[in-house]
Amino acid sequence: MSLQSTSRRTLIGSMTRTLGVISVTTFSALLALPSFAQSTWPNRPVKIIVPFAAGGTTDILARAIAPELAKAFGQPFVIDNRGGAGGNLGSDMVAKSPADGYTLLMGTVGTHGINQSLYAKMQFDPIKDFAPITLVAGVPNVMVMNAEKARTLGINSVPDFIKYAKANPGKLNMASSGNGTSIHMAGELFKSMTGTYMVHFPYRGSSPALLDLVAGNTDVMFDNLPSSLQHIKSGRLKAFAVTSSQRSAVLPDVPTVEEAAKLKGFEASSWFGLLAPAGTPPDIVNRIQQEVAKSLNTPAIKEKLLLQGAIPSGNTPQEFAKLIAAETTKWAKVVKDSGAKVD
Repeated sequence: MSLQSTSRRTLIGSMTRTLGVISVTTFSALLALPSFAQSTWPNRPVKIIVPFAAGGTTDILARAIAPELAKAFGQPFVIDNRGGAGGNLGSDMVAKSPADGYTLLMGTVGTHGINQSLYAKMQFDPIKDFAPITLVAGVPNVMVMNAEKARTLGINSVPDFIKYAKANPGKLNMASSGNGTSIHMAGELFKSMTGTYMVHFPYRGSSPALLDLVAGNTDVMFDNLPSSLQHIKSGRLKAFAVTSSQRSAVLPDVPTVEEAAKLKGFEASSWFGLLAPAGTPPDIVNRIQQEVAKSLNTPAIKEKLLLQGAIPSGNTPQEFAKLIAAETTKWAKVVKDSGAKVD
């Protein structure tokens, strides 16, 4: 064998070994990529889908925490309003999004506690298709009526309202932020427990429903307190009662529905929380929960929410999951007892 052939073989063997090392190193690097990408989250803007129109309580709460999350993570948290079908359209969009932490949902008692019992067909599973992150806040609903119409009809209290509604079935219109929302179901529960009948008008969110209520185009609404509060204070809406089991600190003179109408057991509060698509890495879920809890505990945010009638939370993903399960069971019974259904 010539010296030249031996040298050539040595060179080829050396190159093969080198390429082998490179390929193993490259393969190892590729295996490590998901972990690396996960640890660098977020490296681009994060979207929070609000499944209702801008201006309602869901939107108010999302916009309260988004700037705090942006400061904490160094990336914009952008609010994207996708209203429709009682929150189902926006929720379905998140359920089908990549589980990478870049698309979140501001869910509600409607989207994750009521709708699966109310709607005949659902495009997503509120339990299986989501990873709960944290409960942001709970709020009472408030029974409000167009103030001018209330004066015209001589309705000054819940008993007055019930008396008029019974004497005039179908003449009062009940607005809501959409089918299946707590606003809708609080009204259905009221109708069921009082034996009254009102025509239901669902909107694509609380804000457009309130605009029509203030304008006198509809008569009554069981709205989330934060979005109605300014209209109550201005005198454009008359607050008859809150739907929670206790009075609200921001409306201490307004009784509960249970007190006002002697409806034992009447309770229909709302809640709002962040969720991610199922399969989102637990470390991302936990990091978001920790920062939300931290922001809700700051004096400025806490006071802002309390003044609007909301009670901040920030609980753990596990605690939030237990709440969703309990609320699903509770509202299934309310929907069944009320006979409400949406095709």
